[in-house]
Amino acid sequence: MNMMQPNLLQQPHAPRDISRTIGRLAVRALYTELALYPKPGLVSPIDNGAHDDMTMATFMRSLFSLRSYFPQIATAGGRHFACLQKLGIDAERRMMAATGGINTHRGAIFNLGLLSAAAGYRVSNNLPLDANTICQTVADLWGADILASEPVDSNGSRALAKHGGDGARQQAAGGYAVLRKMALPAFRTALQNGGTRTAAALQSFFAIMSVLNDTNILHRAGRDGLDYVQKEARDFLSSGGVFAPDHVARAIDLHRDFCARRISPGGAADLLSCAIFLHDLETLS
Repeated sequence: MNMMQPNLLQQPHAPRDISRTIGRLAVRALYTELALYPKPGLVSPIDNGAHDDMTMATFMRSLFSLRSYFPQIATAGGRHFACLQKLGIDAERRMMAATGGINTHRGAIFNLGLLSAAAGYRVSNNLPLDANTICQTVADLWGADILASEPVDSNGSRALAKHGGDGARQQAAGGYAVLRKMALPAFRTALQNGGTRTAAALQSFFAIMSVLNDTNILHRAGRDGLDYVQKEARDFLSSGGVFAPDHVARAIDLHRDFCARRISPGGAADLLSCAIFLHDLETLS
């Protein structure tokens, strides 16, 4: 009798087990992002970053409220976009109740939710489960509906209206180019070069910041602030990134500077959790 644990992602007739696996990896990816430090401008176990309205405890309450959401949306991956949208709205309501009205994970509910749904769809249809095809599945199945849906009135949507550029909806509808071309290659390369998982996450975070039209930054610091963040991220990477001997000190200095400027790269944090999630999915397939 084989006592080894079965690979849940290779058993298309066990959707509940598959959905639980996807959901567990999604929550773990969010926790990995939260626990990362130094992560310029953002909440971590060390401090609250550029925020005075949220702490790590706030994020943990939010994470707890989302435990059922990711398995649910993975199971619903083959359904119409309206079904996924309703699950997301319900998850956001639970998140807001858990945090006292503080938006901790709206971006994750959208991005990581869509990727979980795409993963669930692909597994249930015996399709390859790699990061690029998962991202493309989001675009193929729901891209048109995402662009046609009414944008949520938020700080991010107002920042886009003022400053221009693509936001989360455009990223998703286009198959997550930043994830495929920047975040995941940076994460993988750091691991292949002997970096730890923490180092790989930090390298990926800076790679995302170097190119992303981050609406959190646009809202707080405008286009000049975003230009500054992207330049600093490029400089960090061109100086060796996490393989430079002083990379931790440099990242801490940037963290202090971002906090002083009230800069919070929340969009980059959302995509970092997505990159970690997709990487971990690939290791299980």
